[in-house]
Amino acid sequence: MRTDDAGTDVRPPAVAGLFYPDEPHELRAVVQRYLDAAPRDGERPKALIVPHAGFAYSGPIAASAYSRLIGLDPPVRRVVLAGPSHRAPLHGIALPDVRAFETPLGRVPIDRPCVARLRSLPGVTVGNLPHRTEHSLEVQLPFLQVTLGDFSLVPLAVGEADPAAVARILQACWGGIETLVVLSTDLSHFLDYHAAQSLDSTTAQCIVDRVTNFGGEQACGCRALNGLMQVARRRGLQVRMLDLRNSGDTSGDRARVVGYGAFALYGD
Repeated sequence: MRTDDAGTDVRPPAVAGLFYPDEPHELRAVVQRYLDAAPRDGERPKALIVPHAGFAYSGPIAASAYSRLIGLDPPVRRVVLAGPSHRAPLHGIALPDVRAFETPLGRVPIDRPCVARLRSLPGVTVGNLPHRTEHSLEVQLPFLQVTLGDFSLVPLAVGEADPAAVARILQACWGGIETLVVLSTDLSHFLDYHAAQSLDSTTAQCIVDRVTNFGGEQACGCRALNGLMQVARRRGLQVRMLDLRNSGDTSGDRARVVGYGAFALYGD
């Protein structure tokens, strides 16, 4: 983390230039190209499930979800963003102690009042280490910046966490139509192409059916996903699959692939 000239703590981009372009105009153009190629409809989602690989691999799949945010009226003003902690050991769910997350497209302010309310919930910790190099949340921000413009962020790094704790957090900041929930997860990892297709197809149907006991072999963000599915069942949300592919479809290498799915949740 760093402190700018005004004394504001900022979480700088960790994977710009690696997972996505680090030049602002190029980054915006790449995101817009993915969005332009994605289908869209007029229905307003309450939550999205999106992948988090490098844009060359999962960008088109993520865009099939984010395209649903274009032109929403009234606009989304707050995004609750949850994803797995890949690089830092973490028990529970970590909120950062910063005022903004930054990408090459600018800064996204943290919803500090919401974060302050969540600190007292069971399973929640406050710490910057799980967020410092985590890509699962960061790679979502350029898509959100292009489609939403101005919004505040509640970033949740999810480690060894009880899905019920995740569900409590989501419920506590669920809000109304001004709030969007985004869950970041990839699906199967490092299977051959056809084995991945089979497993991911089963996982995708389970997501549509709002199953609440996913394992790590199905989705790296399984703990956050199970929490969201608990909330979806409680609130009667319907889940729609928007896209299901893997890195063999986007990169061409089919020997060891990673699965990507995009889903939208409607009807809150």
